[in-house]
Amino acid sequence: MKVFVDFSSTHDRIPHSDLNLEESILEIWDQRLQQKPSLFNGTKFRYGGHAVHDMDDPNQHTVVSLNLGLTDYRTFVGTNLSSSWEKFLVPSEDDSKRCQHTSNPLGNGAVVETADRNILVLQRSHNVGEFPGYFVFPGGHPEPGEVGISSHQHEGSMSESAVINRKVSQEMFDSIIREVVEEIGVPASSLSNAVLIGISQRGLNVRPTAFFHMKCNLESKEIHQLYSSAQDGYESTQLYTVSRSELEKMAAKMPGCHWGGFALYDLVSKTVKDI
Repeated sequence: MKVFVDFSSTHDRIPHSDLNLEESILEIWDQRLQQKPSLFNGTKFRYGGHAVHDMDDPNQHTVVSLNLGLTDYRTFVGTNLSSSWEKFLVPSEDDSKRCQHTSNPLGNGAVVETADRNILVLQRSHNVGEFPGYFVFPGGHPEPGEVGISSHQHEGSMSESAVINRKVSQEMFDSIIREVVEEIGVPASSLSNAVLIGISQRGLNVRPTAFFHMKCNLESKEIHQLYSSAQDGYESTQLYTVSRSELEKMAAKMPGCHWGGFALYDLVSKTVKDI
């Protein structure tokens, strides 16, 4: 499978026609800042849907195009994480239209298999903002800042757009390697190339996450030793290395998008050899 990105302002969030609903975004953010002044309004990639292109030639890869715009953490808090998040949705069979007024920052997650055929699962800290104490796969977000993007100021010629699209596409894969390295503590050299297995969207607050599969050439015991000094270890309280059957039992205690990541992994592992 080959992955391409269409990064464009056409995939940005559309403001809601209800002005009171729009104004609530800033109000919610101001309330959050009063409670936690350390909050940072970082820029994120906004997921605006995708397209799958099956090639006529069986020897060619299936092509997936991700439609990405820009959003920020403040808008995410005020739309997807708002108690009124459902009011931002509109009736539509097309999910990108249904969610056109929500922030929908694209998260990422990795199903990582160890050399002794276990899978890495973290238990989230009770200090995190979302789903404290839940089981999750390692992950976070691809970051626009990593490829020098803070706005759509670079939109211009076809050649410039093509260069930016390639950079953003590469960031999709670079970022998930970074997240695994920072959250688990394993060296990047121990990880195989990441393979995109699908996009999962949480039923609650429609948050989207891109899930990847990769292998680590270290055994569970070695990884547990490295985890104790992980850069972002504060985000989790414990690392588990579990079998597929154990993972299935833990999936029910995952946030919806990570449960979806497990379902994607389970589906792919049953249909693709050598995963």
